[in-house]
Amino acid sequence: MTAAPVLRYARHLSLPEIGQSGQDRLRGARVLIVGLGGLGCPAAMYLAAAGVGRLVLNDFDTVDVTNLQRQLLYRQEDAGQGKAEVAAARLNQLNPDVEIRPVPARLDQESLAETIEDCDVVLDGSDNFGTRFAINEACLTVGRPLVSGAAIRFEGQLAVFRNDLPDAACYRCLYDEGGDDFETCTGGGILGPVVGVIGAQMAVEAIKLLLGIGRPIENRILIYDGLNGEWRQLGLKPDPGCPACGALRSR
Repeated sequence: MTAAPVLRYARHLSLPEIGQSGQDRLRGARVLIVGLGGLGCPAAMYLAAAGVGRLVLNDFDTVDVTNLQRQLLYRQEDAGQGKAEVAAARLNQLNPDVEIRPVPARLDQESLAETIEDCDVVLDGSDNFGTRFAINEACLTVGRPLVSGAAIRFEGQLAVFRNDLPDAACYRCLYDEGGDDFETCTGGGILGPVVGVIGAQMAVEAIKLLLGIGRPIENRILIYDGLNGEWRQLGLKPDPGCPACGALRSR
């Protein structure tokens, strides 16, 4: 590294678990973030600041004034503009050494799998079961780990699905079926800092996966209660009858 990157990442270089070799691995890593809302924004900011070499940002939505309460990559003047493009520009300002690729389109199953195959880790910050199921299936197909976050009102949850490993639980083991009653922030509301907590933790899990350090939140779910300041953990086992990973293993 030249002097400037050494200074930028000095606090990483001081960590025995990261050091120079770990920072080099981050620089060579590729991460896909689906959904640049309340979860995707802080996750993307921390990953860009951490020096992850390439970030692929997928969101076909535009910035709305109601987003500004929690989606901190955007400004008042960005209203009406595409989230992927605005986020890419802001992240480039945050760290110009990171390659940012905005994908402002809805990806079908084939293009989603192709995009995921070109990345090392996938972060899912989307807001509907259809998209989450599609991401999970694509990650299973090409064998990529999935970091999944969600938040509503004062609560958030986080899990890592090791779709790159055999006999690990996947997202469909947790939610067998989706439905039209999927509650969103529009109807249920959300405290802005709650998505910040979960989004930042998603970035932590992504970095751990990229570096092979620590214990990822796999085969378990971490639940955050912001109103009472509590964390709790639930175990998750692979479902032999899962329509996603179970069907894949039976082939």
